[in-house]
Amino acid sequence: MSTMTASTTFRPTLAPASAGQLRLTRRGRLVVLALAMLVALGLGLALAAGSVATEEPGTPEPTRVVMVGAGDTLWGIAADIADDGGVRTMIDRIERLNALDSGMVVAGQRLRVPVE
Repeated sequence: MSTMTASTTFRPTLAPASAGQLRLTRRGRLVVLALAMLVALGLGLALAAGSVATEEPGTPEPTRVVMVGAGDTLWGIAADIADDGGVRTMIDRIERLNALDSGMVVAGQRLRVPVE
């Protein structure tokens, strides 16, 4: 017959770290993470320092106000204003000037449009 014994004092042995292997404790991993975040923050600040903003205000684009009539569309308004046929570009400019989320306009709405 065979017998089996169980030991309650089982301790796994850890293999010693070889010369080229680095083992970090939990505190060491936190320090490495904090240093990496500081480096990333420093890079972000260095890149943001090259801002092109100036203290002088820019000149606003000359505009006029157009009242949207019944049945008018943003495409139709832009087509009337755009001389060179760049309707899509004019729509983008009108949307940017009026902070529009979409191309939807309603009758009675006042739109600022570029003077060309």
